[in-house]
Amino acid sequence: MSDMSTDTNEIDVTAVVANLGQRAKAAAQALALATSEQRNLALTEAANALRARSSEILDANATDLRSISGKDDAFIDRLTLNEERVAAMADAVDAIAKQSDPLGRTLASFDRPNGLKIDRVSVPIGVIAMIYESRPNVGSDAGALCVKSGNAVILRGGSESLHSSRIIVACLAQGLKAAGLPEDAVQLVDTRDREAVKLLLHSTDTVDLVIPRGGRGLVSLVQKEARVPTLLHLDGNNHSYIHESADIEKAVGIVRNAKMRRTGICGATECVVIDRKIAAQVLPLLAEALGDCELRGDDEAQAILSGITRATDEDWDTEYLSNVISVKIVGGLTEAIAFVQDHSSGHTDAIISEDMDAAKRFMMAIDSAVVMHNASTQFSDGGEFGMGAEIGIATGKMHARGPVGAEQLTSFKYLVFGSGQQRP
Repeated sequence: MSDMSTDTNEIDVTAVVANLGQRAKAAAQALALATSEQRNLALTEAANALRARSSEILDANATDLRSISGKDDAFIDRLTLNEERVAAMADAVDAIAKQSDPLGRTLASFDRPNGLKIDRVSVPIGVIAMIYESRPNVGSDAGALCVKSGNAVILRGGSESLHSSRIIVACLAQGLKAAGLPEDAVQLVDTRDREAVKLLLHSTDTVDLVIPRGGRGLVSLVQKEARVPTLLHLDGNNHSYIHESADIEKAVGIVRNAKMRRTGICGATECVVIDRKIAAQVLPLLAEALGDCELRGDDEAQAILSGITRATDEDWDTEYLSNVISVKIVGGLTEAIAFVQDHSSGHTDAIISEDMDAAKRFMMAIDSAVVMHNASTQFSDGGEFGMGAEIGIATGKMHARGPVGAEQLTSFKYLVFGSGQQRP
């Protein structure tokens, strides 16, 4: 890892990004040849470093928090680290180390009539550029997952988390060094200059994949500027549909958790869809359970419960990331599916139902990366899926979809074994 700090504008950002890419490419070649034991040791030692330097990380995070102003509570929550969150970061790195090796797996094997034996095996992607906003723990998760999968990574975190990110990346570098692996396998773009993001997106000679994780502004920039292949992590305009067969007490508890456990994460439910047949029973109980959460509903919701703010067309397509939820009343499963399909961002949607046939129909019809039955949408998380952590929730349909862990950060190649065959 470079010790170079580039807070000022008195730098050549083009040269900085080019240098990061060249070093990452060299490190990726070495990491791809490293043993599973080496990569796991690097992660174990990085986890130990995170724990040992916890107070240093928290001091740096306090500096980051003092430097911001005018941000909402959801943003501040995503930026904030505490002892529990740092410990969780270290635990996630340890969990990744303990997973099976995603590299060198034989995905398929077949013999040809001419005697050729062909194996399809898993290999690293190469160099990954991870561009993310505000949450410093993303750097730890992404770095660990890339090391596990044999990829070098260039981290470009939000400028607001720069001090925190420096110490976190230093801990990862400490682990790499202890394992005899190149510290350049995990690097930080140590500048607040926004031009660095565009330069990474144009780095076709050194970067193999860009993964953006942030709001619509960042994703739009990536879609517009990227010359390198991308794995998109879009916003989470997630829905929880309460079917007419739902256990009402269960439904209220699930939606309360799906919305209020942490309102500022991409797995939070932003719209609750309720079947008309039970709406009059559900809505008052739900409003009470949600506490200080503002409800914005359609005409039917307003008729059932006074005090609900009228929802606008914009509300149906908004990821609030705060104590606001929209309420839509529908006339059955078909209408619910149509509404969710029209407004979901393709991240995570759920049905709460005791009718398994209805649940299966909803789950197959909704074209989102994750579709749940009788569970909080906040379970849409790599750690909860047993991946240790995630580099993001991929909402596209190519290469990877849903939580992206170490296995999803691999590609494959064909190994062909012959005994002198020549093609006629």
